[in-house]
Formats: sequence, structure tokens, C-alpha cells
Amino acid sequence: MPERRTTRQLNAIRGVIVEAGRPLSIPEIHELALASVSTLGLRTVYRAVRKLEESGELTAVAVPGGADRYELSSVAAQHHHHFHCTACDRYFDIHGCPGGLNKLLPEGFTLHHHELTLSGLCDACQ
Repeated sequence: MPERRTTRQLNAIRGVIVEAGRPLSIPEIHELALASVSTLGLRTVYRAVRKLEESGELTAVAVPGGADRYELSSVAAQHHHHFHCTACDRYFDIHGCPGGLNKLLPEGFTLHHHELTLSGLCDACQ
């Protein structure tokens, strides 16, 4: 299998995801990466994100009723939750977990996995 070339565009996209420290949407990735590569097209961002996801570097964060966000797989591998700012539509990582969710289950149910997204206003939108 031939080695895939690392491009300036891919490096810029990878860099903004690493620096953001939070899950990003494709349009957010595009906007931030334009600062490094002014000719970067949106289709290139989609292709690069797909490539990074296929290589295991990125993980999709499912957003109910919206487009996925993307975060580093190393971050996704650590149990955490998310905060969604309803004003700016950005997502932020929340580290930690409230725990004790088994007590909320109906009798006889078994919890295998959970995802928690808190919603409100981020500090910039307050």
C-alpha cells in the first residue's frame, strides 16, 4: 500500500483540532484552518476529516439533531461528557461524570453505556 502524503492542508486541519481542545464541527474546522491555508476549500476539510477518522486520529461526537463534531481519539477514549452552548452552538468537553445513574433505571434494567450533554450558555455568550 503506498504511503499517503501529508499536505499543508491536512497539517492545518490537524493543528486546529489539537489546539481547539473541544469538539469541532466541519465549518468550525474550515474557518479556523483558513488562518493557516487561505485557499482551503470546504470539500478538502471533509476529505481530510474522513481520512483522519479512518486512520483513528479523530472520533465523531454524535450531536442529536445536528451534524457530528470531531475530537481527537485520545480525548474520546477518556470517559467524559459535553456542554452545548445554545447561543453559539459550540460544544465543550466536560471531564468527570455524575455517576449513580443505575438508580435512575427501571427495575430489572441494566446500564451498559451513557452519554450526557448539558446545555446552556458558555462564558463567552453569557
